[in-house]
Amino acid sequence: MSHSFEDLGVSEALSADLARVGITEAFPIQEKTLPDSLSGRDVLGRGRTGSGKTVAFALPLVSRLAGLAPGSSRVARRANRPTGLVLAPTRELATQIDRTVAPLAKAAGLNTTVIFGGVSQKHQEKALAGGVDIVVACPGRLEDLIKQGLLTLDDVRVTVLDEADHMADMGFLPVVTRILSRTPKGSQRLLFSATLDNGVDILVKKFLKDPVLHSADNAQAAVTTMDHHVLVTDSDHKQALIETLASGTGRRMMFTRTKYRAKKMAKKLSQAGIPAVDLQGNLSQGARDRNLAAFSAGDVRVLVATDVAARGVHVDDVELVVHIDPPAEHKSYLHRSGRTARAGASGSVITIATTEERSDVNKLMKKAGVTPRVDQVAPGSEVVKDLVGERAERVAPGATPAGATGGSPSASRSGGGASGSRRGGRGGSGRGRGRGSAQAAGRGNGTRSDDAGAGRGPSNGRSQARSSERRRGGSVDGAASGSVRTGASRSARGGSAQRGHGADRVPDRATAAAQRRRENNRAGQPTR
Repeated sequence: MSHSFEDLGVSEALSADLARVGITEAFPIQEKTLPDSLSGRDVLGRGRTGSGKTVAFALPLVSRLAGLAPGSSRVARRANRPTGLVLAPTRELATQIDRTVAPLAKAAGLNTTVIFGGVSQKHQEKALAGGVDIVVACPGRLEDLIKQGLLTLDDVRVTVLDEADHMADMGFLPVVTRILSRTPKGSQRLLFSATLDNGVDILVKKFLKDPVLHSADNAQAAVTTMDHHVLVTDSDHKQALIETLASGTGRRMMFTRTKYRAKKMAKKLSQAGIPAVDLQGNLSQGARDRNLAAFSAGDVRVLVATDVAARGVHVDDVELVVHIDPPAEHKSYLHRSGRTARAGASGSVITIATTEERSDVNKLMKKAGVTPRVDQVAPGSEVVKDLVGERAERVAPGATPAGATGGSPSASRSGGGASGSRRGGRGGSGRGRGRGSAQAAGRGNGTRSDDAGAGRGPSNGRSQARSSERRRGGSVDGAASGSVRTGASRSARGGSAQRGHGADRVPDRATAAAQRRRENNRAGQPTR
């Protein structure tokens, strides 16, 4: 039997705020953790994606900082000195967390901001200087700001680590350790993770004092409302099978191992009359936001994503998750699969395997604790038709909603052109693509390489990029691919040639030498 939030000790004001968005009864992870976390205990919560972890830590975080929980009191807001901190591995997850925390904070008279890298930090500096109660941050940019003296964690009363296992997988533990060491000893710490391996246990032993462990479910068990399928097919039939699975009327997320393949697959599906968008690290922040918005609003039904880029993507009613490329490890399988069957809803998870991949997929399922139905199929097989359900009508090839990128090259920063995150008039640089992506990101935040790329350390060129950005007055627009660039520098390097300014009047040395050789040959003179 589920309990109301007031039964668990949540204030009437916060319970009413949750009720306004239709959340009236607590999920298991919330029922188990809230009594301890509201009382100020350190809590270790174990539960997979979709189990309700965000609300489980958002409520005690806000309650204790606002003086709405037993033994707590409100602290006056001070510039550059937050009292609450939430660490998340990726920008998408950080943004998603803030969307849950911010309304609760507002209801309690608190405010929040999101911090992550890859864009100008000026908006973050301004927010911190104005006074922020709760900071939701990715580790890399947060540590940068601390080193620059732009904020201190001396006043932090409650710290939350979400998806700690994923932070460990991405190589963030050293940074997280340094950040936690800056928070006051004796302050409350809440750690949420799907598993306790890969270094997470080290954080628990070092920073959590006498923690209470609560598990919503077995770490390896699949969400009970998921149906798991392995569809074995020949390599020649794989693309046709993917298009068939993508052709239903409901939302589906499809996963690939690489950024290039995600982009290419979204483009192929769109060209086949199935509107699709991609979510991968080479997209600008504006393009990512537009693609997610198109998927969330139902303007497109198919999102093709990579593992890292899809972290923190919480969209309701995803009826199908398709592993186009089987993941390398079982934890990735569980995280990917958690995009469907969220909050008790039902959903299907499909792994496409070629005959050569079948043995590896069997091992993967065993480690994940999943017993799937396995079928040898072709695109027209009955089991495929049953999984797809009602088919949607095909549209004009390549059609995507206004603003969405549909996997087109122009949406990616792997090609030329400016990213468009800049403001102000610089003669049209960055025109027509991603304009205002910093605003679209919310409070002007984006990502940087080490906040969205597995195991990368801070980019060596980040400080130089920031410096050159200040000189130009532009904003840094980073990418999960590991490069931090300014649109101004990119247009300065390539924009003049594209627009025909200067390139005809001032030929380079190679061009001039070639011209002299042609003239000398015509005159019968030797070249020099």
